[in-house]
Amino acid sequence: MNSLSAKLLKSLAPWREAAHWRIAFSGGLDSTVLLHLLVDLAHQHGLPRLTAVHVHHGLQAAADAWPAHCQAICAALGVPLQVIHVQVRAGSSLEGAAREARYGAFERLTAANELLLTAQHRDDQAETLLFRLLRGAGVRGLSAMPESRPLGAGHLMRPLLGVSRAELERYAAEHCLSWVQDPSNADHQYSRNYLRHQVMPSLIARWPQAATSISRSAAHLREAQGLLDELAMMDLATAEGESDFPWLDLPSLALAPLQSLSPARQRNVLSHWLSKRGRLPDTDHWAGWESLRDASAQGHPRWCLADGEVHRAGGRIWWLSGAWLQQVKSGIEWQDPGSPLQLPNNGQVFFVGSVPQGPLHIRYRQGGEVMQVAGRGHRDLKRLLNEAGLPSFVRGRLPLLYQDERLLAVANLPALAANPQAGWQLHWRPLTSDQGLS
Repeated sequence: MNSLSAKLLKSLAPWREAAHWRIAFSGGLDSTVLLHLLVDLAHQHGLPRLTAVHVHHGLQAAADAWPAHCQAICAALGVPLQVIHVQVRAGSSLEGAAREARYGAFERLTAANELLLTAQHRDDQAETLLFRLLRGAGVRGLSAMPESRPLGAGHLMRPLLGVSRAELERYAAEHCLSWVQDPSNADHQYSRNYLRHQVMPSLIARWPQAATSISRSAAHLREAQGLLDELAMMDLATAEGESDFPWLDLPSLALAPLQSLSPARQRNVLSHWLSKRGRLPDTDHWAGWESLRDASAQGHPRWCLADGEVHRAGGRIWWLSGAWLQQVKSGIEWQDPGSPLQLPNNGQVFFVGSVPQGPLHIRYRQGGEVMQVAGRGHRDLKRLLNEAGLPSFVRGRLPLLYQDERLLAVANLPALAANPQAGWQLHWRPLTSDQGLS
């Protein structure tokens, strides 16, 4: 067994019990070497089932021939190949959009107890750190590519991060491997290509171990990020906990514990919390957090981010996304009150106990609503919601039960949702955060 095979087998040892290994196979040098190494190891050791997946981006004419090349290589090695065609969204960075489309396909494909293997190596890692350094990334970004991370229902693994490009080239030459050449890799208008062909050679000419040293720095930064994540989890433990509205199944944090932290710790804990929910804000956009944090208690500030919004209400901050940011349709007739009523973009309502008689329908607040409250007479709905302390972002989505023009009940608020004499209660099951994202 050669040294490269030994390194690969050692790095993959924790994943030997996985049900399936998929290899992201572009047909280029790196993935061709990885595929050849894995097939060779499979002949000598008991490895999980191997298959390859090729993602066709459709961005250049030359790429149309690559699936056939990949199929020929896989057929010769006895590895099944799946070809996936993706649509790359237009954007400011073609590289970034192509990567997003590619990893989106990988995420959808990777099932539980499955491993997706990609062929990034040590030189790629060094280029990634430099690229992110020039973009002003923080510790999280400068830790570059992790060796493994969750992907879809399974995991992604980069087993060659400790291997140089030169080692891969030597292996390919020794085994007479053939691979495709992507013409775009020579185009210096792409930032990574510029770093690869212009910057890195100059650095290596002056410091021959530059790629190794830069990759080592990325490893140190990953360790530092791990410590920051541990601190974030400690700080989160003081801010999590159930809100006054447990039926409102949305991510939220108590504001007071966050305000007691230093600004740097606030950004750290919020970065950890938000990283589970979407793209993180850049440096300039953190001013939105400061505005939300420092707003008066009477205000209803929000912080708009790329994939959702953070709202402040009831002494907490709340994460809203997806359908929670869309309009709801009012005036929905409830033809069969004995069954739950699905509300467009707003979950469902249902009765517990007996069902009120007569024509019923669901509306949402328009302003000026008045309700008969037992023992209190007619009361303005706005005041009743203020008394309940209901977060402002919920009020426009709270289902109101009407019989003709009479407001009978307000879902989920104990004093307003039931008719004890008639023996019924109105319940609303709103969208969860996962449903909102979907």
